[in-house]
Amino acid sequence: MKKILSVLSLVALMGLAATPVTYAEETVTETVTVTETVTPDAAPAAEAPAAEAAPAEAAAAPATLDVGNTAFMIIATVLVILMTIPGLALFYGGLVRQKNMLSVLMQVFVVFSLISVLWAAYGYSLTFTEGNMIVGGLSKAFLSGITTDSLSGTIPEYVFLTFQMIFAALTPGLIVGGFAERIKFSAVLLFTALWVTFAYIPIAHMVWGGGYLAELGAKDFAGGTVVHINAGVAALVGALMLGKRIGYGKEAMPPHNLVMTMIGASLLWVGWFGFNVGSELAADATAGMVLINTQLATAAAVIGWIFAEWLFRGKPSMLGAASGAVAGLVAITPACGFIGPMGSIILGFTASFVSLWGVTKLKGALGYDDSLDVFGVHGLAGIWGAVGTGVLMAPGLGGVGYAEGVTMGGQVTTQIIAVVVTLIWTGVVSVILYKVVDVVVGLRVSEEYEREGLDTTEHGERAYSL
Repeated sequence: MKKILSVLSLVALMGLAATPVTYAEETVTETVTVTETVTPDAAPAAEAPAAEAAPAEAAAAPATLDVGNTAFMIIATVLVILMTIPGLALFYGGLVRQKNMLSVLMQVFVVFSLISVLWAAYGYSLTFTEGNMIVGGLSKAFLSGITTDSLSGTIPEYVFLTFQMIFAALTPGLIVGGFAERIKFSAVLLFTALWVTFAYIPIAHMVWGGGYLAELGAKDFAGGTVVHINAGVAALVGALMLGKRIGYGKEAMPPHNLVMTMIGASLLWVGWFGFNVGSELAADATAGMVLINTQLATAAAVIGWIFAEWLFRGKPSMLGAASGAVAGLVAITPACGFIGPMGSIILGFTASFVSLWGVTKLKGALGYDDSLDVFGVHGLAGIWGAVGTGVLMAPGLGGVGYAEGVTMGGQVTTQIIAVVVTLIWTGVVSVILYKVVDVVVGLRVSEEYEREGLDTTEHGERAYSL
């Protein structure tokens, strides 16, 4: 427990240490407004700069269904499904040893299904209806009151809630990489259900549902805090509480199929456009800016990672290129609707160095076994992206500018607060939930099962019959 608390403290300090040395204390007059929806309790996950103030009478006019935006959001939702299954599943599957391939695929696939159902039962309501500063209410539990005529802005509410459902179902799938190859399947399912309820939903409400961090002015366009820092911390806690894999540090544990990992990374890259661009909730100019920002940050991160490997290790690797792509995608996620293309290149390129340091130096120094480097890539790149958003959204750096009266220093401070709140909330909740799961069903498989592999011991199957 002392080791877990010390690691969480270090992580929180890292968020604070990310503060730039100096701030440009300029007040920018260009404002950033939240995209409005018909029902105030169904707040979108995106914010965009207003080109000009709308007339009062237009703002008061009832919204109508926009067929183009609806079609766009359906496609974006399907793309996010693609990045989860098969994208994330194949990416993770290729990284583990052959004897655990199917177990990872199974965990991602079934977690995705489980959370989809729980989201309809109570997740959507607790996240996007009116409540308090931490969580919403149950007025739309089991999708009560939502019909084909219900709108969220200019799209059907069914489309909006499905888009958000996929975000919620994807996030715990990321956590799987932290404790891969040694956890019981029953423990994965129980922990996931509890974690989404007590960690994901409160953070999502605080950021996107009108809660504390939204009121504070934190900017998270598509999920830097809600998805990536959230999942990264939970994965780190899980890795610490389950302990290292048998033979870790003594036996070689290389990825069993890097071709599969590359295919998975490529699907993640493609699907991420639905993740980021779809968070605008409309096919408009801001969506176009998010598109180019996502592409440039990811490409820059690939170049940054292999450049660093070339420089420090002598050879660039396919695994490094794939890891760099994911780091760039993670870092640009909170920033993509607020910064410019050149800022995206800077953010992605630097994120690769931050994550590479995390998966090598930090991981080695602290001695934890985060099997697939969820914290090093998603957690650290998410922190970097969240804080970098506050800097790079400055107009002088190509960004959209700050709300009236807000300076760069003020916005960066707000971003750091959002990061620290997420680190502490998720860290504490995750520790409690892992302990609960351990008491109820047990966390870790037996040594015999782990040595044989989870494919056969947990699921009675083999990935390959050769």
